[in-house]
Amino acid sequence: MPFTAALLLFAIQPLTPALPPTARAPVKAPATPGITRTDLQQEPLSFAGREAIQTRVDFAPGAVVPNHRHPGDELVYVLSGTLEYKVEGQPIQILREGEVLFIPKDTVHSAINVGMQAASELATYVVEKGKPLTEFVK
Repeated sequence: MPFTAALLLFAIQPLTPALPPTARAPVKAPATPGITRTDLQQEPLSFAGREAIQTRVDFAPGAVVPNHRHPGDELVYVLSGTLEYKVEGQPIQILREGEVLFIPKDTVHSAINVGMQAASELATYVVEKGKPLTEFVK
């Protein structure tokens, strides 16, 4: 009986509503040591099939987010530190606090904290609903 109850709880878990953004714990991606992602908000947009997701990304010194892409556009605002972005088809960009970057849909990119201290960015995604937010690529 306990196994059945646990199985039922696991099966219905995806149907339960997500916690409000303020109650969510930071999400640490297993493939990206030294990176902590904190989802701030996720809202449907006024045009069909799209949603906006806002996430704070914290980088330990030297931490790297390897090559990846998103099913929509990404707008980056650097909150603190010094981050280097490699965006396919663009020169390498070094951004500091208060600087911004636009990454078009499906564009492969990576980021690294090139500073000696922790760094943070506010990432805003305008993406297709129902698709995974991040796809890592080689």
